[in-house]
Amino acid sequence: MDIGISKKDREKIADGLSHLLADSFTLYLKTHNFHWNVTGPMFNTLHVMFMDQYTELWNALDLIAERIRALGVQAPGTFREFAQLTVIKESAGKLNAEEMIRQLVAGQEAVVKTARNIFPLVDKAGDEPTADLLTQRMQIHEKNAWMLRSLLEN
Repeated sequence: MDIGISKKDREKIADGLSHLLADSFTLYLKTHNFHWNVTGPMFNTLHVMFMDQYTELWNALDLIAERIRALGVQAPGTFREFAQLTVIKESAGKLNAEEMIRQLVAGQEAVVKTARNIFPLVDKAGDEPTADLLTQRMQIHEKNAWMLRSLLEN
């Protein structure tokens, strides 16, 4: 494989993207869970917002995994692998809407941080396609975090 990025750099970038994929998948599951289980006076607003966010995340999973494959590396794809790679914690028990929002804000911010941590490798390697993907993911997650945080303000 000769795309102008060394094998070592491709593997390092793919490792970072694997963490991003795991975080994104875990956030997808959490968001979908909250979509199903949210209750209270903000039910309709949150139910729809969570659906928009988990749908967007679902579509992003393919983009991230396919970039890993384009770099010549196997993409993780099992619950076990994702659990080992993610920094996002699962939620347990019945949560109220406010706690769901707080957890999703933290999840959105975690994905941004994971993406941002990959940039030094990507810049050094001159990997513009991955830089573009990371920039897009960060913009979406920063916006989602802001929208969710806005629901917590009085």
